[in-house]
Amino acid sequence: MKILLILAHPDTGSFNHAIARTVLDSLKKSGHAVYYHDLYLEGFDPVLPRAEIPRDIILDSTISRHCEEVSIADGIIVVHPNWWGQPPAILKGWIDRVIRPGVAYRFVEGDNGEGVPIGLLKARSAIVFNTANTPAEREETVFGDPLERIWKDCIFGLCGVTDVHRRIFRVVVTSDPDSRHAWLQEARVLVNGVFPAE
Repeated sequence: MKILLILAHPDTGSFNHAIARTVLDSLKKSGHAVYYHDLYLEGFDPVLPRAEIPRDIILDSTISRHCEEVSIADGIIVVHPNWWGQPPAILKGWIDRVIRPGVAYRFVEGDNGEGVPIGLLKARSAIVFNTANTPAEREETVFGDPLERIWKDCIFGLCGVTDVHRRIFRVVVTSDPDSRHAWLQEARVLVNGVFPAE
């Protein structure tokens, strides 16, 4: 299978990077082809320029490559921290520039602006790994876990990805090495379960 792996965390020593390394290793050991992007390391520009908004324009080579990879991927994995109930800005910009009409979705014929989408992504399964420093009970009762809606409904659901898994590791800031080791094993098991060996 072809799997797209996106990482969005600026600190190479972060637990997000440890998750991404574990995921990458698991996918490769299972015989999958992996398109891997560390958005901060690559210096991905998250700003959507006005000229890039029209659907039928010629995209620059970086965005074109990302669009090609997301469109042919059999599965998608995203790794990022929960910052203010949202993905980091660089990842939001990646969504704005890459999850575009004509690539990830289109609108139904005769749409008059009401925005009824048809998903175009080939991937049917996705995994989102999040880290957080907010305990689960507070996240759910006070904030309502906005990342759940963002990924499952507003992004993947809209683009036709029907099997979406999300795993949150928390509370990272007070975690010990044993907890982190166990979490990485959980990540490996989830990846191998959703994307089994070829």
